Amino acid sequence: MSTQTGEQPAPTDFIRDVVADDLKAGKYSFSHTRFPPEPNGYLHIGHAKSICLNFGIAREFGGVCNLRMDDTNPTKEETEYVESITEDVNWLIAGWADQVLGLKSKGKTADIQEVDGRHDFSLPPTLLEKAALNSATDQSQPESKGEPFYASDYFEQFFEYAVQLIAKGKAYVDELSPTDTDSYRVSGKESPFRGRSPEENLLLFQRMRAGEFPDGHSTLRAKIDMQSPNVWLRDPVLYRIRHSAHHRTGNRWCIYPMYDFAHCLSDYIEGVTHSVCTLEFEVHRPLYNWILESLDLPRKLPHQYEFARLNLTYTVLSKRKLMQLVQKGLVAGWDDPRMPTISGLRRRGVTASALRTFAYNIGITKYDGLTDVAVLEHAIRDELNKTALRRLVVLRPIKLTLTNYPEGQNEKLNAVNNPEDPGSGTREVIFSRELYIDRDDFMEDPPPKYFRLRPGGEVRLKYAYIIKCEEVIKDAAGNTLELRCTADLDSKSGGPNANRKVKGTIHWVSAADSIDAEVRLYDRLFAEPEPDAETDFERNLNPGSLEVVAAKCEPSLREARSETGYQFERIGYFVLDKDSTPEHLVFDRTVTLKDSWAKEAQRKTGTGQ
Repeated sequence: MSTQTGEQPAPTDFIRDVVADDLKAGKYSFSHTRFPPEPNGYLHIGHAKSICLNFGIAREFGGVCNLRMDDTNPTKEETEYVESITEDVNWLIAGWADQVLGLKSKGKTADIQEVDGRHDFSLPPTLLEKAALNSATDQSQPESKGEPFYASDYFEQFFEYAVQLIAKGKAYVDELSPTDTDSYRVSGKESPFRGRSPEENLLLFQRMRAGEFPDGHSTLRAKIDMQSPNVWLRDPVLYRIRHSAHHRTGNRWCIYPMYDFAHCLSDYIEGVTHSVCTLEFEVHRPLYNWILESLDLPRKLPHQYEFARLNLTYTVLSKRKLMQLVQKGLVAGWDDPRMPTISGLRRRGVTASALRTFAYNIGITKYDGLTDVAVLEHAIRDELNKTALRRLVVLRPIKLTLTNYPEGQNEKLNAVNNPEDPGSGTREVIFSRELYIDRDDFMEDPPPKYFRLRPGGEVRLKYAYIIKCEEVIKDAAGNTLELRCTADLDSKSGGPNANRKVKGTIHWVSAADSIDAEVRLYDRLFAEPEPDAETDFERNLNPGSLEVVAAKCEPSLREARSETGYQFERIGYFVLDKDSTPEHLVFDRTVTLKDSWAKEAQRKTGTGQ
């Protein structure tokens, strides 16, 4: 498997082993995977694992991966979700696997004579018209005008395949109610309509398509085995009636294929070789194979493989439950930075490469497990530590006056942009007599081993002088208003006392030169490691998942950019929020500098010191 210089080696797992073996044995001339989300919500980090797997295989084995919308349920799907999915996938794979992204070309159809030998489709003309295979012959960067594949592009082909099954006596129109259908399947009882002739079923199916029956009147079911130990083979429903407008096909259809029918045929039409699904679809695989093998399909069939989905602590990864949070207003939308959606993570400042690193490191298995969210947070910190620009910000400002520093004087000090990246250089920060420090960095009656500022105590101001707290000014209610300190004016870098040691170092900003910003301190959305363990998962929402503070920042942050990550020194990693304006800066916390939840977990379990 190929890797690019400087990147971590491609992972190994049982699915990649299968692909390698199939290519080596000549079963397929190249690999073709797909990522087929249903556009009924936004993608979440569990989908990111699947994206990285499917696109990673295509990238590592010189193949192609299609982005395909599984848009067969018009009552739940919206164009908004199609657009968000497309944006999220493009963002996640940009510069990494975009060269293997299979996209449809607008206004173009495939010509079998022009298709590379790797895709010898030999399909009927009606299928060729829909099989947009430009990516199979051109693996260069996709054109911007390309768009995803859609299962809805194949509705006519699905219908033709259903007709073939009916003509073969392998499908029938059933008039049982949905409730009776489910009951009969559980008990293994055959429908009284199962014995209809192919001719009668073909006529009824045509009438279903013509809109002659209301919703729920009838379905098309596969005729397989009502006694099968696998309930999915007990005459599953292939089509249902839905008089609903589709986001792409409008009102042209009133019957829509079920997922199991559309999924395997979409794979076949697009030339997919390895159809990778999560583990809950393992019991569906016999049906996947039955549908393909029951039709007269002239070329090699795809094969389905399953892997364990991502389960993450302190996180809910059910699209239905995430929708519930949005609809109830418990979060500020699908891209709320507390949400595990890809758009929410992106808004929070998580980088695509950090998500890919996380997806690679957690591995691909056939066994369900629970991944600690701290693993994700570590991947985020590890990358941002290397790339984020350092800046001085005081979240909860308290005024500090240096009584022996000349009034009206200020000086420019050099501050490092990123100690992990010497090439990032330095910047100038302004130092003056009146400063702001963080209220959390002062304690009047501190506990043992407290190394920040206290009355009579000394600390070093980052990049500047050692100071000593001489006086605490309070209001009538006893609240601290100001700290009056003296500075060792010989202790700055280059001075005679520069090497004098003190145990604490705190950050600061110049009061006269600082700028204001709203800082949103995001934390984990749920307070319990397994919020889904209870029926009412909302009870486990973390009441402290968002705190908003009015911060004081060094002036360079006036030029902050949304695509740049920042480390607010001694605080955490932050990013400029989309709500920010030049007049009102808004920053979101991506992640803290350290895992503050680890000590809390130790305290709860009694393992802490």
